[in-house]
Amino acid sequence: MVSMELVVLLFFVAMLAGAVDAMAGGGGLITIPTLLAVGLPPETAIATNKIGGIAGTCAATLYFMRSGKIDIRRSIKIVATVAIGAVIGGWTLTNSDSKLLLHVVPVLLVLFSIYFVMSPKVGASDSRERMTPTIYAATLGPIIGFYDGYFGPGTGSLFAFSLVALLGFNLVKATAHAKLLNLSSNLASALFFGFTGSIAWTYAAPMLIGQLIGSTIGARMAVAYGHRLIRVVLSTVAIAISVRLSWHG
Repeated sequence: MVSMELVVLLFFVAMLAGAVDAMAGGGGLITIPTLLAVGLPPETAIATNKIGGIAGTCAATLYFMRSGKIDIRRSIKIVATVAIGAVIGGWTLTNSDSKLLLHVVPVLLVLFSIYFVMSPKVGASDSRERMTPTIYAATLGPIIGFYDGYFGPGTGSLFAFSLVALLGFNLVKATAHAKLLNLSSNLASALFFGFTGSIAWTYAAPMLIGQLIGSTIGARMAVAYGHRLIRVVLSTVAIAISVRLSWHG
């Protein structure tokens, strides 16, 4: 039985995580350590976090779609391969103790952050496409999806950074599409974890509501304040995730 105090704590933690996640990704940096701190084992914490993640990414995706920031037809192939990668990542989590990704992801996030800091105009507007959506769907899409199914924190940041750098999206558009792709990976991995019985539903329920509210707030802020706010939040979250994962490893 989960106490009312814990329900309230999980709700507000999830609301904060949802707001951060909608703008830059990295909400799992807040929620997963919280779930571990209240006693859930790592696999259960990661699986349970996907439920709140679904609510948060769904709310943010719907808001971005209503704001005209998402091109569904251009993204459908990527959505599909991200989902496949996420299922494989979830299977790997439940059948392996590999720590390789926990060492690789911090390095990638730091490099992306340095790139953004050193290139202040990057993401201010759409730029030249360096990779087609089809190639992205066949390569980076399933790789990042795999990471989300396996662990998660920083997935939205990886999507946003890569969409700007490779598909030429501006930061607001990249953030919007990152939510759509993150929704795909969250749904796929949550279905897998649900079938394996890895989700602690009594912990997941208050987090679902909290992230639903927080993500709506964060998405509104991203659209209202644009690439300048997203740049600051994205770089800050990326560095924080890198430090956290490096320490964890």
